[in-house]
Amino acid sequence: MKTLQLLKQNDDKPHEECGVFGIIAPGRAVARYIHYGLYALQHRGQESAGIAAWDGKDLNIRKGMGLVSDVFDDLNLESLKGDRGVGHVRYSTTGSSSRNNAGPFEAENGLGPLVVAHNGNVVNAPALRTELLELGIKLRGSTDSEVISHILALAPGSNWPERLQRGASRLRGAFSLAILTTKYVYAVRDPYGVRPLCIGQLNDGGGWVVASETCALDTVGAAYEREVEPGEIVELSEQGPRTVGRLPHWNTPDHKSALCAAELFYIARPDSLINDRSVYLIREELGKWLAKEHPVEADLVIGVPDSGIPAATGFAQVSGIPYREGIIKNRYIGRTFIQPDQQMRRRSVQLKLNPLRPILEGKRVVVVDDSIVRGTTTKGIVHMLRTVGGASEVHLRISAPSIMHPCVLGVDTGTYEELIANQLTIEQIRAYVDADSLGYLSVKNFVQATSLPKNRLCLACFNGSYPVDFEYQPGGAKLALER
Repeated sequence: MKTLQLLKQNDDKPHEECGVFGIIAPGRAVARYIHYGLYALQHRGQESAGIAAWDGKDLNIRKGMGLVSDVFDDLNLESLKGDRGVGHVRYSTTGSSSRNNAGPFEAENGLGPLVVAHNGNVVNAPALRTELLELGIKLRGSTDSEVISHILALAPGSNWPERLQRGASRLRGAFSLAILTTKYVYAVRDPYGVRPLCIGQLNDGGGWVVASETCALDTVGAAYEREVEPGEIVELSEQGPRTVGRLPHWNTPDHKSALCAAELFYIARPDSLINDRSVYLIREELGKWLAKEHPVEADLVIGVPDSGIPAATGFAQVSGIPYREGIIKNRYIGRTFIQPDQQMRRRSVQLKLNPLRPILEGKRVVVVDDSIVRGTTTKGIVHMLRTVGGASEVHLRISAPSIMHPCVLGVDTGTYEELIANQLTIEQIRAYVDADSLGYLSVKNFVQATSLPKNRLCLACFNGSYPVDFEYQPGGAKLALER
């Protein structure tokens, strides 16, 4: 556990909580489809993975700690029999990193078993957890996802659509759910659509899929059909998707919907579609607006792999400064890399990223990155470009606004005390990271680049305007269960 906390402190990026996947394909073994889907969503969570499948008689579940490749092999995939199922990959933002908190989660009532894969964060989970404990429900873990599964199972109703509508209406926060029952797979998205969720059909017409991102549909050979609308409850059967309920909006008049901004600038894979727009092209557009807002005289533009590259190409297009690949990423160093001591932690940036000196030496370089959270990694990158890469000037450009407020809806950004933009001015940050200049994209231009109305985005990490009420606890960004 100490190693995990150390890694989070030194991995200077926002982190998503989870990725979810569900499928119904009558007559087919779906475990391998789910397995492939989870591989495509691995960027959304690396701490645990799980699959549940229903074979018409038994519920078969396997989950464990680590990457998808650590948890599943040919043998245990064969044991996960069934033609409908759900899968989950997790990064913890509420609940500690342990097998008891690995999804998906099972609950049961008179209608049979219910298995829930959850992406997001429910801020009223502590109150709901207390309620469940008072009812005598035994909870094995400390995550809000387990709480959600029992709240849905215990909700009143004569069928699953009724129970899901009544149960989900009690949740406050972000939740995109893939739910397995004995007969159907359901998709549920919170009333503000904070986390993405989409539906696709297998290309041969043999089944239907729900996933956190469209890249997972592509991986299993499914054609993108549509997004699950905010507040929508969708039932997936062999006949296709059918809307079976709607969730009421909460009392937040400033937001019609609240798609997470971090999905657009960092979290989602660039080959996914969100709101029917290419994530890659959105990031490229962010770079174009960044070049207009913060021009600079320089010899070349480079992007910090991977999520900074689309914005860097957009910056180069508008500025007229040539784009070059100036940093090489070591693809074999993942987030599970152990940094053994302080001296080695200082060198960990160069283990993951290494500059191309023949490209950079003696050059005035614009470095485009997607965000700065704590500032430690950024400082290391600038130092590396100067000392190892030989750059004469380093001009830092960030394709998102300053992250000044912690996320409470499923992205691990750290606390107010850890966010460098909350503690220092832009000039102080520039001096700390030792850049020759520093420019962030403004909130106004960020919204322009996304082509979405401001009241349909959650910009809380930039401006503190949250679509849900919560109580901030010093040292913890949310009404959390166990951190």
